[in-house]
Amino acid sequence: MNRRLDAAFFRRDCLKVAPDLVGKILVHRLPDGTELRERIAETEAYRGTEDEACHASKGRTPRNSVLWRESGVVYVYLCYGMHHLLNVITGEPEQPQGVLLRAGEVHDGPGKLTKYLRITKAQNEGSFADEGELWFEDDGLRPQLRTAPRVGIDYAGEPWKSKPWRFIMVKE
Repeated sequence: MNRRLDAAFFRRDCLKVAPDLVGKILVHRLPDGTELRERIAETEAYRGTEDEACHASKGRTPRNSVLWRESGVVYVYLCYGMHHLLNVITGEPEQPQGVLLRAGEVHDGPGKLTKYLRITKAQNEGSFADEGELWFEDDGLRPQLRTAPRVGIDYAGEPWKSKPWRFIMVKE
């Protein structure tokens, strides 16, 4: 039986949560009861106001204020005006950090993943840690991982654009 991840799982540093989310199953229960599922194959960690690639680096705004919330909160934002990107808040409140769900096993890209799972801004500020419509399940899979620099953050400059804070499932 799959175990649902609880709030304690997310109440850790993003550099612990991001690799641990790879291999977990993301579930979105639709209003009609249908459950869409995808195994997470890739994540990226974004860590605080000092991380120039993190939305928190420019200070608190209406768009990013969710980063300062409790762990397990859902953070969805629109990228390039067309792709909803899904993140989970990690760590302690008032210490902004989170994990971007970059790809699933089938849907290779954060926009494709959210499109398949029907994730929109409507899920923003929900919780992965309660009995809501979004959650992660652990079925015991512990995949081998490789790391790489995060994608699309050249604007952050060094050392931030080169940090190996992207965690990728190694396909066997």
